[in-house]
Amino acid sequence: MVAVFGVVMALVVSLAVPASAQPTTPPDEGSSNQLNTLRANLETAAAGWLDAEAALTASTAKQAELQERLTRAEMDITRARVGVALYAGEAYKTGRLGTLGAILSATSPDQFLNRMSEIDKMTQHDQVQLAQLSDARRRAAEAKAAIDTEIATQQAMQTEMAKRRQAAERALSSMGGYAINGWMDPNSPAARPAPRNPNGSWPKEYCTINDPTTSGCITPRTLHAMREAQANGFKRYVSCYRPGNQYEHPKGRACDFSASQSGFVNASAGGDDRLYGDKLASFFVKNAIALGVMYVVWYCKVWIVGTGWKNYSSTGSKCGDSPAGDHTNHVHVSIY
Repeated sequence: MVAVFGVVMALVVSLAVPASAQPTTPPDEGSSNQLNTLRANLETAAAGWLDAEAALTASTAKQAELQERLTRAEMDITRARVGVALYAGEAYKTGRLGTLGAILSATSPDQFLNRMSEIDKMTQHDQVQLAQLSDARRRAAEAKAAIDTEIATQQAMQTEMAKRRQAAERALSSMGGYAINGWMDPNSPAARPAPRNPNGSWPKEYCTINDPTTSGCITPRTLHAMREAQANGFKRYVSCYRPGNQYEHPKGRACDFSASQSGFVNASAGGDDRLYGDKLASFFVKNAIALGVMYVVWYCKVWIVGTGWKNYSSTGSKCGDSPAGDHTNHVHVSIY
């Protein structure tokens, strides 16, 4: 009876332990001067690309708004021109003498005052139409100038994004990071976008949130990305914060998702575990702009925002010889 009670209590305790408390060691993704330089360059390039993309998106939206203003102003110009044309026609037909004659032909003081009042109203109406035409032209000119400014901004951001993409490609080429086909599933679930500033830019975030997977901290955006992955079915073991002074883990801006249900095992994923990793990598790639993903590493490949999939080997060995360094046992995601 005591033995049965002990078994039951052990089962209860095991069920009460959250997934993040599984006894497993986070993967050692390797470190070398060359690898450190690569990751620093990838972070800089990806962060710059995301900033430029946000500015481009905001500028494009602003241009659309300005185009609506321009269209309304041009319609107002057309309407005002019609009114001014009517006024000009009447002025041509009656002339100043005609208006003066109408006043002087009054046969009584009351009639004289009434005609003066009516002519004053007509003059005020004509002045309003002329003022409306002038205002519409001003608004149209301002909208056109602002659109030109936004177009220049967009061209600058596109150039900046191209520079950042080339920088990432150069960094990877130094380690044999040639272009390669990777994981991109159009049917991957969509994530809820991470919060942005009112102008569409990314808020500057720091390691201020308690990391639910470790005793460390993560940024609010990293927590959002992790929860979105979990909400869409990716609930296997995950570890985010890791102490140190390099890369995104110590900054609370990266998470490692184990491919195996039992945690970070020192073996390359296969079968269902490999498929799990494929789908998880696809999820972060599809939702990169929504979540602020800088890059994803999985199975000897790295996906960088704005660049695509590249070959990746932190150890220089055959893919899978170092499951942690080659990321064949876990998916790594870095968040801006």
